[in-house]
Amino acid sequence: MGDRRLEVFQAVARQLSFTRAAEVLLMTQPAVTFQVKQLEQALGVRLFERGPGRISLTPAGRLVLGQAERILALHAELEIRVAELTGDISGPLLIGASMTIADYLLPRVLGEFVAAYPGVQPRLVVANTTVVEARVAERTLDIGFIEGPPVQALVADPCGDDELQVIVAPDHPLANRGPLHPRDLLGHAYVSREPGSGTREFTDRHLREAGVDPDRLDRVMELGSPEAIKGVVQTGLGFAIMSVAAAEKECRLGTLARIALAPKLVRSLSVVYPPERFRSRLVGTFIEFARARLRSETPRVKRPARNRQP
Repeated sequence: MGDRRLEVFQAVARQLSFTRAAEVLLMTQPAVTFQVKQLEQALGVRLFERGPGRISLTPAGRLVLGQAERILALHAELEIRVAELTGDISGPLLIGASMTIADYLLPRVLGEFVAAYPGVQPRLVVANTTVVEARVAERTLDIGFIEGPPVQALVADPCGDDELQVIVAPDHPLANRGPLHPRDLLGHAYVSREPGSGTREFTDRHLREAGVDPDRLDRVMELGSPEAIKGVVQTGLGFAIMSVAAAEKECRLGTLARIALAPKLVRSLSVVYPPERFRSRLVGTFIEFARARLRSETPRVKRPARNRQP
């Protein structure tokens, strides 16, 4: 119901990039450019200053952005309130989740929720933490599930804990070791997540706090999914640091071994959403449902004291 030109303009204004806005909106860049030009022509003003490799909002653009956000929010609230007159919890639900949560924790939650509310049509977008946060902030996703606290100005509710451990092939030299200090990982090939991943950022911070510069590790490969990392580690090439939930099946089958870190590496899982006054009954119900289910599946882990450098 909202003006598509305003939606596209809002995305470009927030990203300050036609390319990134196109990615967020799942549109082509020419289509995004066309929508913005149409809005500029309708209003009779230039909304962006265009320079080499960058854009910025004009004074008129800043004014239009504030009004556009109010208009789009009112349109969304109108549609939701009318739909909720029936009293049913139904309709589309746009969810973003980082890969670990999406692959290993959310499927059961979504299945149980749709069984309880068959009129709901969830759509799950899987991406790294940075992308999920950006799309929730852009309001192209209703809510997101991420590891750790958000960087964007979003509301974050904790919904469980997740321990990360070292995983290796069963015949790897680290396989039969006790709890490993980050120093013990030096000299061994490391298969890591890609930059922008919540797992990568959280792990690098843990290593630094333990007195080990992540750049000193022998990083032989960067991969964008837990499944790809497990496949490489199973060949014996090196070790990875991964959520216990992500490697549970392989460790149970004996194709991987896992070793705890000392001190433990534990992160909070969070559900994030925009700090709006109005939230639909559907979104509110799902947030409470998912938090309860995830807390039961990821029991609270005792956290170590803050790491001190040795």
